[in-house]
Amino acid sequence: MPIEALTIDVNGHALVLSAERAAFDPLEKSLFIADAHFGKDAVFRARGIPVPAGATADNLARLDALIATHRPESIVFLGDLLHARESHADETLAALDAWRAKHRALRLVLVEGNHDRHAGALPSRFGVELVKEPYRLGPWALCHHPQSVDDGYALAGHEHPVYRLATRIDSVRLPCFRFGRRAGVLPAFGAFTGGFEVNDAVRRANEAVYVVAGERVFGVRV
Repeated sequence: MPIEALTIDVNGHALVLSAERAAFDPLEKSLFIADAHFGKDAVFRARGIPVPAGATADNLARLDALIATHRPESIVFLGDLLHARESHADETLAALDAWRAKHRALRLVLVEGNHDRHAGALPSRFGVELVKEPYRLGPWALCHHPQSVDDGYALAGHEHPVYRLATRIDSVRLPCFRFGRRAGVLPAFGAFTGGFEVNDAVRRANEAVYVVAGERVFGVRV
């Protein structure tokens, strides 16, 4: 089943939301990825938690699919590209090396997040530009931490937002995009990232919410 995408208007600008938990600006030709946390599975195993390998490969395959669909000229990571120092494990760096070799022409920008400061930068051969928040690109103020920014619409990560959909007998928590009047938050891209339930917060702020359910992305508060 193909992965769906939904184009919405955010503060007068088109933004394409992907069920791969990423956003794409078709005018700036830039892909926005929040909280990839590459190498988190390696971190768990290094700390004695027996999680299976393969999360990094899966995340990179999803990135490949996004690139094939949208043909971006740049990717901006909205913080937390790596999870921790153990993310520099040979297996993780080898997978990232192989991925970068396929996409050498892509500009990669990392808005520094809290995990990035602890994990340390990728080796220079990866060609990742490290910037501070807010990073200005077109109409966007690209951040890691959710915030309001003067003269720009802020897009951020950090929160790992999930939205609970419920019936009288069951409920499910789904990754979500949330958009307020001046700022929005993207879902976490990476595996093993968990989530922070935002139902009460978005109701209080009267925000729009788009959830990801498998291969679909759709609005539940618009």
